[in-house]
Amino acid sequence: MTKSFDIRGVREDFPMLKKMMNGRHLIYLDTAATAQKPKVVIDAIDAFYSSEYGTVHRSIYEIAAHSTEMYSTVRAKVQKFIRAKEEEEIVFTKGTTESINLVANSFGKAFLESGDEIIISEMEHHSNIVPWQILAQERNLKLKYIPMTQSGELRLDVFKELLSERTKLVSVAHIANATGTINPIQEIISLAHEFGAKVMIDGAQAASHMPLNVQELDADFYAFSGHKIYGPTGVGILYGKMDLLQAMPPFLGGGDMIETVTMEGSTYQEPPLKFEAGTPPIAEVMGLGAAIDYIESIGSENIHEHLNQLMEYATQKLQEIPGLKIMGTAQNKGPIISFVMDDLHPLDLGTLLGLKGIAIRTGHLCAQPALNRLGAPSLARISFGMYNQTSDIDLAVSAIQEGALLLKPELSY
Repeated sequence: MTKSFDIRGVREDFPMLKKMMNGRHLIYLDTAATAQKPKVVIDAIDAFYSSEYGTVHRSIYEIAAHSTEMYSTVRAKVQKFIRAKEEEEIVFTKGTTESINLVANSFGKAFLESGDEIIISEMEHHSNIVPWQILAQERNLKLKYIPMTQSGELRLDVFKELLSERTKLVSVAHIANATGTINPIQEIISLAHEFGAKVMIDGAQAASHMPLNVQELDADFYAFSGHKIYGPTGVGILYGKMDLLQAMPPFLGGGDMIETVTMEGSTYQEPPLKFEAGTPPIAEVMGLGAAIDYIESIGSENIHEHLNQLMEYATQKLQEIPGLKIMGTAQNKGPIISFVMDDLHPLDLGTLLGLKGIAIRTGHLCAQPALNRLGAPSLARISFGMYNQTSDIDLAVSAIQEGALLLKPELSY
């Protein structure tokens, strides 16, 4: 590690961790859904609205010019953060969902024809399933699925069989949101490229947890959300290789994405502005820039190591609870643990934990095909951020045991 990880200092940076929930100090174990925000992010948004607010790309007066400069600076920060080749390969969107839909609609229109094939996997978030289903229906495409094992790992042997000369796009998660599986995306990308297919990576669960290098991965597209990397909601990133972005048509039409407009037709800006129609989420972009600065001040490697330690500790502690089964036991996992308990509905367990001030996720986790494969209609999920500590896990484990005893008094621990 480049420097020691100061968990106390980190926790002091997050105001929400001082909040009480149901009369208890908040134990936040739902970072996979959305991360809490450090004060520097909150302050950056407040400062922009309070003393720096102006529109971008439209006016020459001082505050507008300054806003445009700051907005462009964040694009350069994102480029550095994910190791993209050019700033212009960074498109600001509303989030991972919009980024995937942008590729589905724009890349789909430009490059996919009837009979072409798209490959996704069973473990995907709904946001990386539904857009491709819609596109396949509209354009008479064939949608194929990489199955996953009961341990939550992709069947790469089947993936190799699915690939063909008709495969035009492969879209998979870097880290699965339901099981925490870290997929071998570099191998997946390499295999897909052998058939000339392009690859979209859903990085929503990965961007805050590990260092990224999209050039090294050779990803054609990579998407993630601001709110999951300790930034604000309403802003996300689509990275795309420049030659692809140049060849793709606009996703939305409107102001800022145009070069010229006449009543006979329009011409468009070069990427990335071609894909950023309308007034963008300016304040949210400023918050995203502050979040990236904060992550880099802590160190991505430090965060990654800290989360790995939490994962190992939590896995051991949860496995000691009788009747608890972890769903997703891949060899390579991110900071996500989903589980079920014998004869206890996850919703009941989540409700009881909430009464003790412990925030976890329950339900189908927006990954119903993955849960179908695992044979569980609903799961309980805990997930970690850089601000979590082993005492959070201890309290959660104790609360799970107490909740089980309350709901099923015949159990004993």
